[in-house]
Amino acid sequence: MRMSLKNKALALTAALAVLLVLSCDSDDGSPTAVNDDDDGDVSMIIDHKCCNISAVPRSAIQDATADLHIAYGHTSHGSQLTTGMDHLANFLGDDLYNYSNGGAGGALDLHDYAFNPYGAYDLGSTTWPEATRSYLDDNLDVNVVIWSWCGQVSTATEQYIVDYLAAMNQLEIDYPGVSFVYMTGHLDGSRETGNLHIRNEQIRAYCEANGKILYDFADIESYDPDGVYYLPMGANDNCAYDSDSNGSLDSNWAVNWQNAHVGEWYSCDSAHSQPLNANLKAYAAWHLWARLGGWDGN
Repeated sequence: MRMSLKNKALALTAALAVLLVLSCDSDDGSPTAVNDDDDGDVSMIIDHKCCNISAVPRSAIQDATADLHIAYGHTSHGSQLTTGMDHLANFLGDDLYNYSNGGAGGALDLHDYAFNPYGAYDLGSTTWPEATRSYLDDNLDVNVVIWSWCGQVSTATEQYIVDYLAAMNQLEIDYPGVSFVYMTGHLDGSRETGNLHIRNEQIRAYCEANGKILYDFADIESYDPDGVYYLPMGANDNCAYDSDSNGSLDSNWAVNWQNAHVGEWYSCDSAHSQPLNANLKAYAAWHLWARLGGWDGN
């Protein structure tokens, strides 16, 4: 029988007599609260404020590794999470951050490209809901499902996103012992007025209003580690942006930060982007795993 990880987190919250679970620390150090839905479930929002790996207690990493069995579906952009995770243990000098399909040797059990054999590759595959069901029916130990977009959100209609949200919600109903992670689409340079941001805001609003778990892919790549916000400057998936408002992407925040902080980041593959972007995605991923393993985020 699958154990509901969301229920485990809520039980811990109740024991602490907290009315709202806090997400990651906000930029000014104060906590950011998220909403309850009508059933009392609490949203879990993993965004750029969740990229401080040192803030995650070692015990929370250990609990996540012991409890989670994760299936991840993605193509190239989504690989930034796992390619960042591939080198994190070496960067930190700590084998606790290892992962593998099956979790051998005490590693986190993460089934990468889990749904490929079922004919679905990312959220642009029309059969991803059916592939998810088939996979879960064949892998009864899996208790976390996370799907990534490729570039589909850039051209998505409002109804397309409604259909995505409804399909995820139905999976949650059909598999109550599994935690399903929603995701936003990667940046495309269209700024805050573009369709991508509008559709990402639609996903965020739904997750916050309905007690969902969101890995905010776009938000993570909108900020550098110092909290500078680049979306209004036309930031794209490569971390390029318009530094002088002349319409040309003439600078790159990740490259600039890497050059200014030698030794504070690690080299890794980062599809369509820079190593720092994958670093941040890996830090946020471990924050997500820790939260799903029962950590309250404090």
